[in-house]
Amino acid sequence: MISSLRGTVLRASGAELVIEVSGVGYLVSVTPEHALSLRVGDEALLHTALIVREDALSLFGFADAEQLDVFQLLLGVNGVGPKSALGVLAVMTPDQIAAAVQNDDDAAFRKVSGIGPKTAKLIVVQLAGKLHAVAPAAVAPAAKQKPTVGDDVRVALVGLGWPEKVAADAVAEVLAELGDAAADATAASVPALLRRALALLGPAPQHQPAGAGR
Repeated sequence: MISSLRGTVLRASGAELVIEVSGVGYLVSVTPEHALSLRVGDEALLHTALIVREDALSLFGFADAEQLDVFQLLLGVNGVGPKSALGVLAVMTPDQIAAAVQNDDDAAFRKVSGIGPKTAKLIVVQLAGKLHAVAPAAVAPAAKQKPTVGDDVRVALVGLGWPEKVAADAVAEVLAELGDAAADATAASVPALLRRALALLGPAPQHQPAGAGR
């Protein structure tokens, strides 16, 4: 794993850098703003993520560890690849991303090229609660986060026997399918969302009696 590079900039153009380290030139994908901030001959330190594919090894670089952390969190969202994750960071800072997630503002992500309504909603749902550590400034210190309707539905599904991740993914998919209709109080009420989630998941899993299997 290549987690960082320190070397001389051989090329800086568009959204790519070539960094020479001990005689080897590494091609690194970066945000356009990052590429514009560097000149040929500059010494640069990049925090990097190595993405391994069947047909390629690709490096993505960032000016600081905070951006790298957010990039890796974005990669964990269903439907978000490395280019889309880099695209989000090209137009939003980590603090802005954390604020959008906290405020359930998927419209902020729909402005990013390549991010559709469903993926934007998944980013908000699946990153909820995960960005405080990397972007504390985006969280009001005295404010207590109010549970959302989606949170209530997820808790209800867990209470019915589904694992936390299965419940969260089902809620995310239902909200994504609703799209703009999720703003309607009737369509996005707890009972309405719960019915949709139950229809998606099918019969509830059977609870195993205590001591079973021993």
